[in-house]
Amino acid sequence: MSTDIMLKDVRLSFPRLWTPAEYEAGDGKPRWSATFLIVPGSTNDKAIRAAIQAEAAETFKDKAKGLLAQFTGNSQKFCYLDGAPGGEPKYDGYEGHWALTTHRQKNSKAGVQPAPLIIDANKAPLAEDAGKPYAGCYVNAKVSIYAQTGENPGIRASFSAVQFWRDGDAFSGSTPNTDGFDVAAGSDADDFQ
Repeated sequence: MSTDIMLKDVRLSFPRLWTPAEYEAGDGKPRWSATFLIVPGSTNDKAIRAAIQAEAAETFKDKAKGLLAQFTGNSQKFCYLDGAPGGEPKYDGYEGHWALTTHRQKNSKAGVQPAPLIIDANKAPLAEDAGKPYAGCYVNAKVSIYAQTGENPGIRASFSAVQFWRDGDAFSGSTPNTDGFDVAAGSDADDFQ
């Protein structure tokens, strides 16, 4: 079981949207991934927290409260973390936010999953060379919260679609910046815009 949520107007971080990569080199488990930064107390935050509670109660029954207490704050067990634990953000844009870390396995028990849908604000499909979405922009996203049992129990999240919504300040290293470069004589400056 899983609970599906539509996140609205959230910042995107660490996007791997077009080409899946292995978590650990050689593990044979390629996945797409994205982290969404959530404002505490927002509609998005409330929906995520409600989904976590519902999934834990459904899956873990009377052990839900205790297991959630164990999982919370552990990035290996819990998909929703304080973006600045102890007041110290580790990454650009995380201060004052919670981070929902999501992954989409290419190969699952159900077979090979299709790539996530990546679209523009007008719902047109976006290719990787479009330059968006990028780390730091704002997106809408379809995510699923689920509880995992077995050897590695926890609360996880997946995503199936990301819609570029609006520009934001790019996080370091997320988009090319050609400021400060000159254009060579005889070249077409528009080629580099």
